[in-house]
Amino acid sequence: MGVGGEKFQLGTVGALSLSVVSSVSIVICNKALMSSLGFNFATTLTSWHLLVTFCSLHVALWMKFFEHKPFDSRTVMGFGVLNGISIGLLNLSLGFNSVGFYQMTKLAIIPCTVILETLFFRKKFSRSIQLSLSVLLFGVGVATVTDLQLNAVGSILSLLAIITTCVAQIMTNTIQKKFKVSSTQLLYQSCPYQSLTLFLVGPFLDGFLTNQNVFAFDYTSQVVFFIVLSCFISVSVNFSTFLVIGKTSPVTYQVLGHLKTCLVLTFGYVLLHDPFSWRNILGILIAVVGMGLYSYFCTAETQQKNAEVSPQQGKESDSAPLMSDSLSKVENGGGVVDDEPLKVPMWSSKYSRA
Repeated sequence: MGVGGEKFQLGTVGALSLSVVSSVSIVICNKALMSSLGFNFATTLTSWHLLVTFCSLHVALWMKFFEHKPFDSRTVMGFGVLNGISIGLLNLSLGFNSVGFYQMTKLAIIPCTVILETLFFRKKFSRSIQLSLSVLLFGVGVATVTDLQLNAVGSILSLLAIITTCVAQIMTNTIQKKFKVSSTQLLYQSCPYQSLTLFLVGPFLDGFLTNQNVFAFDYTSQVVFFIVLSCFISVSVNFSTFLVIGKTSPVTYQVLGHLKTCLVLTFGYVLLHDPFSWRNILGILIAVVGMGLYSYFCTAETQQKNAEVSPQQGKESDSAPLMSDSLSKVENGGGVVDDEPLKVPMWSSKYSRA
């Protein structure tokens, strides 16, 4: 992104750090909004997040912080609607399933992404990477999964949520590379479609899940304050999500997401005095080991490939470590450098209630 001709550079480490800080902040904010103040309209709130994000980016465009680069409108519309649908399905999944089964749904996103990228993009994941991801998923599972109550409708919704989330996150990465657009440019153009999709279905979906009307809620000054604060934090969350996925990969983004889960559990215990057991502690420790192994193996493989391939033939890495100097390429006004894969998706309110 350029300001007055000067380049604003935010490398991979900066993008990852921004994603972690903003995501943990919005979870804490939304926990207060939903748990303490009773505002449980998650899907509608997410539509407001995206609307505020679009308005903020429009101001940034007017101030020439980035350049508008239109591209295939059908792709943008389909991508935006798919992202909105994936968020709605994740909310429905939580509404129809137990918290434990919902956590399993989130854990299934990584292996599903690996399978899709292997089948359709011919990406290869080494045994070391697969091992580190297995350790990570096992640790997060121990820390977060409790009851596993199954039902047909909930299982179908979870399956659809997993597929749409994986496809949306892979598209976030591939669109940026195919059309040579930056994360900011893609987010700016897709935000209206995502926001409109969720704004149309949000009140009905939230009403179905909570038996309450979002427009009849008692909007006290405290509720309004936390809604506004949540919306402003969401600008950073949405921006960093697209930035991280564009610079790394969908798998690395999901690994980062599980790091956020561990941090949220820890902060919840320290700041909010949430219940904490030996299972939580053991699971978090195992997950941290898995993340460390993932980052180490990705860095080692990236360095090995860089040594084998000449600079002129620069070969793209299949995986991206959580922190690696070799991947600290920067975003410019014309596009994002190839690096890593979000959705998730956007922030999904389920995290504030898990």
